[in-house]
Amino acid sequence: MRIIAFYSPKGGVGKTAAAVNTAYLASRDNLRTLLWDLDPQGASSFYLAGAEPVKGRKLSKLLEGKSPIARFIHEDVYPNLDFIPAHSSFRNFDIKLEQEHGGSALKDLLAPLSEDTSLVILDCPPTLSRLTEQVLDVADMVYVPVVPTWLSLNSWDQLKQFVKDKKLGVKKLRPFFSMVDRRKNLHRDVLARDAEKLGLPALAAVPYASAVERMGEEGQPLEVLAPGSLAAGEFRKLWSGIKTDLWSR
Repeated sequence: MRIIAFYSPKGGVGKTAAAVNTAYLASRDNLRTLLWDLDPQGASSFYLAGAEPVKGRKLSKLLEGKSPIARFIHEDVYPNLDFIPAHSSFRNFDIKLEQEHGGSALKDLLAPLSEDTSLVILDCPPTLSRLTEQVLDVADMVYVPVVPTWLSLNSWDQLKQFVKDKKLGVKKLRPFFSMVDRRKNLHRDVLARDAEKLGLPALAAVPYASAVERMGEEGQPLEVLAPGSLAAGEFRKLWSGIKTDLWSR
């Protein structure tokens, strides 16, 4: 079982859209995939079910060991794609993890899935917390959306330093550009010098597009909603890079 995470210290940068589309593409490649929405805002539910989002459950019984993780899973939202939706109680998830399990809590919770699941995708909240540290520790790779602006580039540099300071493995971090607007000079300039600005090449450059915004309205991944769009093509490029990271090295 491989575990990846989509994380950014900044909100509103296309993290959840990337997580949902990657999960769908993985399941379409016949990988038994689980998407776990750890963000209490629960945006993944809207991208998968639109006006009738999948409802999550409180995690207290799971953390107390009174209920197995399987009971929190909505199976086959799409073929081969399982889903654990967020719940408002997730806002205290990091505190409860420490209280109930300690430093290896997330790893312990995911362990029972290893026999039946090929890929776990964690959609993380935009915070620097103990939960963030546990995600960075347990994940094989962490994919970080970066808007091609100076503020977002600065956040990327801060994240790398945080991971380095915590000794969580900087090499796990893989950036991709998100919400790209090629009409803007700054965006074009940053994209042209991605390796210089990021320290390594970006895996993809997902555009700021109405098709991505429609995912929440229609409740469908982009590969279903608008497979011919430029954004869908960039998500396929991102997934190709992820497969190389996980299985071709």
